[in-house]
Amino acid sequence: MLDLKKFAGLNSINCAGLGEVLFDVYPQEAKLGGAPANFAYHCRQLGLNAMVISAVGADDLGERARQELAAKYLPALMPTVPFTTGYVQVSLSADGVPSYEFAENTAYDNIPFTELCARVAATTHIACFGTLAQRGTVSHQSVLKFLDTMPADLRLRVFDINLRSSYYSAQVIEQCLTRCEAVKCNEDELPTLCRFAGLPERSEATAYYAYLQSHGVNCLIFTEGAKQSSVFLNDEYSYVPTPRVDAIDTVGAGDSFTASLVSLLVKGYALKKAHQLATQIAGFVCTQRGAMPEFSAQIRDLLKD
Repeated sequence: MLDLKKFAGLNSINCAGLGEVLFDVYPQEAKLGGAPANFAYHCRQLGLNAMVISAVGADDLGERARQELAAKYLPALMPTVPFTTGYVQVSLSADGVPSYEFAENTAYDNIPFTELCARVAATTHIACFGTLAQRGTVSHQSVLKFLDTMPADLRLRVFDINLRSSYYSAQVIEQCLTRCEAVKCNEDELPTLCRFAGLPERSEATAYYAYLQSHGVNCLIFTEGAKQSSVFLNDEYSYVPTPRVDAIDTVGAGDSFTASLVSLLVKGYALKKAHQLATQIAGFVCTQRGAMPEFSAQIRDLLKD
């Protein structure tokens, strides 16, 4: 069982977005992003002691990343490495759904596991990580070491699978599943995950959750875009339809959903309430340009109720 009540006694909850920091390059502009950075940013907005763990290059985008994260009051452990700062070309469909073209062999593929990184890991309670940064051998090993160094008696490691292009493997996913307490995936990723698990590709999320539970993972966060989302937590289940919004840009919406859900759960919210609020926050993010918008007054009011 996943006991989230153990976080209630902490004066501050330390969390990290672990992996890629990159720029989403649109036709008109470049926006700071990367799923782990998006996760950390929204956790900070929800009151957690959040930071980013990544790497950048000695270039203009690397300096801009440092400046923009500092302007958002988001601490970052991002050593400079001899590679280009990560970026991705983003194209948006008419209804705001993104497609991506990733630059390869970038700084976030080469995140070093330094002595300072080890000290940070030893005091981190929550970490969110995915597969993209682990396409590089250096970052793959650093991610695994970070997860293994987190305090064994008080940790929530969230594997946001985030399959991109061909930047993943069954082996990496299996290694990560042995190092997490929660998994997040979407409807496009589920067939691949089921195949890797030896299940029929058309299996429902309930079947994949049963597989996860048999491997000691007792939380599955499953999103289905504009349709709905489901959360399985121990023996609880929550389903919430996706609210209709005038979407401008869906980049980062899933990250805001995961960050909000996790933050609210560890702060003691009941599953259904945390799920409903996370859905509303993700809907708000869809109405904004870029993955890290500041919460509106309306969202902040919802969080006060």
